[in-house]
Amino acid sequence: MGTPQPVVATLETLCGLGDVEVVAAVTPPDRERGRGRRPEAPPVKVMAESLGIPVLQPPSLRPQKAVDALRELRPDAVVVAAYGRLLPSAVLGLPRYGCLNLHPSLLPRHRGPSPVATAILDGDSSTGVSLMLLDEGMDTGPVIAQRKLALDGDETAGDLTDLLFGMGAQLLAESLVPWTRGELQAQPQDDASATISRKLEREDGRADWLLPAATLSRQCRAFSPWPGLFTSWEGKALKVLQASAARDRGPAEAAPGQVAAMNSGRQMLASTGDGLLTLEKVQLEGRRAVSGEEFLRGYPEVIGAILGA
Repeated sequence: MGTPQPVVATLETLCGLGDVEVVAAVTPPDRERGRGRRPEAPPVKVMAESLGIPVLQPPSLRPQKAVDALRELRPDAVVVAAYGRLLPSAVLGLPRYGCLNLHPSLLPRHRGPSPVATAILDGDSSTGVSLMLLDEGMDTGPVIAQRKLALDGDETAGDLTDLLFGMGAQLLAESLVPWTRGELQAQPQDDASATISRKLEREDGRADWLLPAATLSRQCRAFSPWPGLFTSWEGKALKVLQASAARDRGPAEAAPGQVAAMNSGRQMLASTGDGLLTLEKVQLEGRRAVSGEEFLRGYPEVIGAILGA
């Protein structure tokens, strides 16, 4: 059970295990996208069909019809990776070896829907991936295996998600058969140490220039690719695609969001509630993405303007 591109590797890995037969892939229904509102299949469906694997796309797993369709498959185990929906108890009880979930954090830290972005937002020095046994809670089940990853501090959520699910696929390959043989034991999580991530909203990406530059820099990475860090200038949306906290703290009299140029126009910066944010790559509405230096050359009048005003 899975949906987005980062977990396609999980499906491919399962298909490559000699002791495992993938009897079906379960993914949400196709969604209409673009101006033409054409149906677009989830990446997991596309991969499953290319591998000749039957695909089920129930709108919900709660109706008895959906549960019966899964029961007919007689699964020994269900592997879940970014499926995006909670599994009801009727589904959790189907496979004799349980429903195993790959979660991109070191549980119990960052339970919930946005663990990767939250690890970046919180400035974590490390994160990882957990293989856990699902129960009726949200990422509360016992952990079968984990793998840790040190963070460099320049990862984006998109790149880190790909990396963690790649690690998770390998962890699953090493753990699935031993789990069914009783060679691994699931360990209960320490609920007292749990932290919860929340679902990101579009408005989370609107830059608040009263925040410190270091926080805005983390937001830029955590919100890539979605919802992105964005502001406005002269009535047009301005995306901040890459940014970092500058060493220079800037003039104290500068207003939050005020644009400045440094190093003979080679650096575009914005004042924040604490320090300067270097705007390394930006994209004005209707225009292509450019470096801060190129933006200053094309729009020198932005210097001194207050973004988001």
